[in-house]
Amino acid sequence: MPEISDEQKPLDRLHIFSKALRSGTLEQLRLMLNGLYPGEIAHLLESLPLEKREFVWELVDNDLQGDILLEVNEDVRDSIVQLMDTNELLAATEGLDTDDLADFIQDLPDTVTQLVLQSMDTQDRRRLEAVLSYPEDTAGGMMNTDTITVRPDVSVDVVLRYLRRRGELPAMTDNLIVVGRNNHYIGLISLTDLITREPSLRVGDLINSEQMAIPADMADNEVAALFEQRDLVTAPVVNEKGELLGRITIDDVVDVIREEAEHSFMSMAGLSEEDDMFAPVIRSTRRRSWWLGANLVTAFAASWVIAQFDATIEKLVALAILMPIVASMGGIAGSQTLTLVIRGMALGQIGMSNAWQLIIKELSVGVLSGILWALIVAAIATFWFDDPKLGIIIGVAIIINLITAALAGATIPLLLRKLGADPALGASVVLTTITDIIGFMAFLGLAAIYLV
Repeated sequence: MPEISDEQKPLDRLHIFSKALRSGTLEQLRLMLNGLYPGEIAHLLESLPLEKREFVWELVDNDLQGDILLEVNEDVRDSIVQLMDTNELLAATEGLDTDDLADFIQDLPDTVTQLVLQSMDTQDRRRLEAVLSYPEDTAGGMMNTDTITVRPDVSVDVVLRYLRRRGELPAMTDNLIVVGRNNHYIGLISLTDLITREPSLRVGDLINSEQMAIPADMADNEVAALFEQRDLVTAPVVNEKGELLGRITIDDVVDVIREEAEHSFMSMAGLSEEDDMFAPVIRSTRRRSWWLGANLVTAFAASWVIAQFDATIEKLVALAILMPIVASMGGIAGSQTLTLVIRGMALGQIGMSNAWQLIIKELSVGVLSGILWALIVAAIATFWFDDPKLGIIIGVAIIINLITAALAGATIPLLLRKLGADPALGASVVLTTITDIIGFMAFLGLAAIYLV
């Protein structure tokens, strides 16, 4: 049986494992599966149909289950949790970091949640409650309370002896956090300085006070931007009084970046990044129906516009042939602007302060692109139907529609965000409706005036 190695791509790993499922023995499958990292097992589970997923889950070692459940998307996690009994769920929560446990515990049945809380000591329970008191998409909801703090008035030698006595550091520790009275955040001291500087120096002499702490209510996408711009590995989190609450590590930030990217991409089609690719047919159909219904309404709106010019179309068949070109060019141009704006908003590069400059720039692109492609399409239409008037009309319609597309693509996300809606969700439907209606009205309206 082929081996699964770290160097293999996910698709190759999936192919080998699927082949092993069909032909291998249970023990071989178990060894192959549990030799992978939790994230790799999670990827395999998400890639398997429901019946195979349930079978494979039974082969996973108990000590890996908690970490795997954190890696799979929400839909898949729900389906797996339903397969587990209370004792298995309790075992899966053991050893999880506070921030990970906070994410996981919210998906558990209430009875299991209560048992998890009861099984924790007072300190750990308070730490977990501190994380749960903040929304999941904030710095407070992301943070881990497992921190090492020191006072500014102790010597480096004292700190080193304390660390040796402690025996181990929390994962991804690059700094120790310096706090004063009432746990008030002062700054950081790097492990490099602790190791390389004179043991007699005080911590206060080596403090890096330039790295500001992150407010607990800061949005997770803003936290991710800070980590990216400042090349951070960890960052302290404080409340409104400046008291230390915990820290955020880069692994949690990577998860946020991935989720934001998936969210923007999936929302364009009215889907969720948490959707299970192999969810039951009825559930998938139900979830997608409302989006298809919204598209149907907009399609009927465009059809109604066309119906107002039915007499014109009957007299000149060429109009029916050329109509899709006008709508398609507007839709693509608008989608380009829409994608650019939504990306800029997600990266924090677009706000009300520079929105007008962006709109003017995109309108200028729309005008220039409209003129360029109007000349090309007009020439083709004139040659095809031997009618210069028809060529001029479709050229003018394309200019109008590309300018409209640029304006709509730039303003729709900004308006949706101002209304408190997700800029990615629904923007493409609104854009398509506008470009279709304006494109058809411009083309058929001009044809009705000048050709018929």
